[in-house]
Amino acid sequence: MVKGKKEKTGERVRLYVRGTILGYKRSKSNQYENTSLIQIEGVNTKEEVNWYLGKRMAYIYRAKTKKNDTHYRCIWGKVTRPHGNSGVVRAKFKTNLPPQSMGRKVRVFMYPSNI
Repeated sequence: MVKGKKEKTGERVRLYVRGTILGYKRSKSNQYENTSLIQIEGVNTKEEVNWYLGKRMAYIYRAKTKKNDTHYRCIWGKVTRPHGNSGVVRAKFKTNLPPQSMGRKVRVFMYPSNI
């Protein structure tokens, strides 16, 4: 074993839940880009959404040019309220999500916690 290097044991721990971006909040004729609809994995009812209210989420994407020594960038958002009865949530992001994010993954973190 190399000095100063710890050996990893056990499984990797994921500190977030995966979610999928469904699209923007909309009506029949209007679309509201400042609110996004997210389906969180394993959340299927309005009651299960309550734990996720106020939780932070991150949309991570890869850009062509490097910034701060990395190609990856992040847009932070927050779960604001449920949308319908099937576990979909509404979320507001610091900047509106781009259209190419539709159908992509988002990370829903377990903080801030209200336990």
